[in-house]
Amino acid sequence: MINRRGFLSSSALVAGAAGLAMSGARALAHPYEEIMLWPGSPPGRGGPTGPEKIGTEGAGYGAVSNISTPRMRVYRPNHPNGMAVMICGGGGYFRIQLWKESEPAARWLQDRGFTVFDLIYRLPNDGWDASAPFADAQRAMKIIRSRAKDFGIRPDRIGVMGFSAGGHLAGYTAYRPDHALYEGSDRFETASAKPDFAALLFPVVSLRKPYDTTRTRREIIGENPTSAAEDAWSLDTHASKDAPPTIIFASADDPITSPGHGITLFQALKAKGAAAELHIFEDGGHGWGLGSSDQILNQWPGIFETWLTRRTFEE
Repeated sequence: MINRRGFLSSSALVAGAAGLAMSGARALAHPYEEIMLWPGSPPGRGGPTGPEKIGTEGAGYGAVSNISTPRMRVYRPNHPNGMAVMICGGGGYFRIQLWKESEPAARWLQDRGFTVFDLIYRLPNDGWDASAPFADAQRAMKIIRSRAKDFGIRPDRIGVMGFSAGGHLAGYTAYRPDHALYEGSDRFETASAKPDFAALLFPVVSLRKPYDTTRTRREIIGENPTSAAEDAWSLDTHASKDAPPTIIFASADDPITSPGHGITLFQALKAKGAAAELHIFEDGGHGWGLGSSDQILNQWPGIFETWLTRRTFEE
C-alpha cells in the first residue's frame, strides 16, 4: 500500500443534465439512489476536513472533491437488460468529473437498459492514502456482484468504464482485481472484484516516460518515484491473457493523455492474447464525455454498446 497524503444538490446536477436534451424516456427513468461502500469509517489513513465541494467554474465545473464518504450512485433502468456498468469519472485523482463525464454516460446507459453505478471514490489529494481509490473500486465491484439479484443484473455481466484518471482506476481494477488493498470480512468480501469487461476512455495508462506528465502520476506515486513504482502502477504492466475484454477510445489531439497511452495498453493486451479493441478519433482533445453533435467521436457510446452486446462471453 502506498502512503500519501457542500456538494451540489441532486436537483442542481439534474438541471445540468437537462442541458443534454433529456429524452422523454430519460425523464421517466428512475432517480438515482446512493449506496455507501463501507460500514463506518473507510479503511486507510488520512482524509479531508470539511464538507464535500463541487466545482463552479472552468474545467472543474461540476466536479466533486473533498470526499470523506465513498459511495455509488445507482441508476436503475426502466427496462433492465441484465448488464451493469460501474463508471469512474476522471479528474487526475484530485477531483471527480461528474457533470461532464460520468453522469451523462450513466444516463445514456440507463436509457438503454444498463444498471449503472457511478463511483464516488476517495482522492489522494484530499489527504487519503494513494491506495484509497483502488480499495473503493474493488469494494464497489464486490458489492455490485454480491447484490446482483437485488439489482436485476447478471453477476457475470458487470463491467467498468472510466475516463482519464478514472480510466486508470477502472483499468487497474480490471487487471489487478486480486491486489489486497484492505482487510475485510463481511459478506461482500467473498465476491470477485474482477469486471467482466472494461471500457476505457482517454485513459491514463503509463506512468513512465514519455507519459510521466499527468496529474495521475503525481497523485499516485509522487514527484520522484522509483522505476519500480512506475511499473507497478502502469496498466500495461498487468496485461494478461485473463484480462477482461477491453475497448479503448482516444483522440489523436489529446494534450493530456495522448493516444500513446491507449496504444501502449492495446499492444500489451494483444501480446498476451487478451481480447482488446482500440478506436482513435481524429480530434476531440481531452475530457469529451459523450462528445457533442458536431464531433465524430460522439459515436463512441454506440460503438461501445455494439461491441458489448454482440460479443460472446464465456459461460
